[in-house]
Formats: sequence, structure tokens, C-alpha cells
Amino acid sequence: MSNHIIHPQLLADCHLLGKLASGQLLLHRNAAVPWFILVPDTVETELLDLPAKTRELIIDDCAAIAALIKHYFDVAKINFATIGNMVPQLHLHIIGRSPGDACWPETVWGNLATEKFYCDTTLGGIRNNIKQIPGFFAE
Repeated sequence: MSNHIIHPQLLADCHLLGKLASGQLLLHRNAAVPWFILVPDTVETELLDLPAKTRELIIDDCAAIAALIKHYFDVAKINFATIGNMVPQLHLHIIGRSPGDACWPETVWGNLATEKFYCDTTLGGIRNNIKQIPGFFAE
């Protein structure tokens, strides 16, 4: 289990799904788009300042999350970003996008007016599918 504390804003905005090799995996509560967030186990705030092996582990986990999103949600595109302007803790956004989604073709930031929530059944299905990611364990 990680010794790193997840920023309170991330916890308020997301479901905590579990742990991957590089950090904690979250799912944004707004189900208008499939929006996952990886919070690496580091105090560093910049991805590009991390040692190469650590960056590689994080990117590998993000690629596994992206593959799951593509398969489970059948999306056309993955948006991938590490912004960190509002929440200074290093966290990576992996978001499934498709034409016709709640804010297509705009970015989700500031354009996701639709508020939709995951029902327990859908959230359970996502949790079950995430177990396929190597090294994942649930909270």
C-alpha cells in the first residue's frame, strides 16, 4: 500500500479503485466520459523530472489503463495529460473520448457541463475489468 497521501480534491472528485505498480488508480465521479486518474507514488510534482525507470513504470501503467478504456468503453481516442495547475500533486489523466460525447471535440476541462454518475453495477463492472491490469490490487 502506498504511503503517499492523495490530495483531498482528487479524493473528493473521484472513486478510489486500487493500486497499480506506480501508484493509486482513481475514476472521476462524473461518468459523462470515462476519466481515470493515476496518482504516482512520489513526492515529485513533475513527471519529466522523475528518473527514467520511474517514468517508464508510470507510462506503462497509463498505457494499460488506456487499453482497458479502449476495450471496456469502446472509445475512439484517448486524451492523456498531466496538468497540475489546480492540484499540485503529480497525477495523470487518462480519458476516453469519442465524437458525440458530452464535450466533443473540446477538452473536458471547463467544457464538461453534463453531470452523470456511475451506478453501483457499472462501477462494479469497471472494478472487475481493472483486475485484468497486471499488478493491480483493489482497495
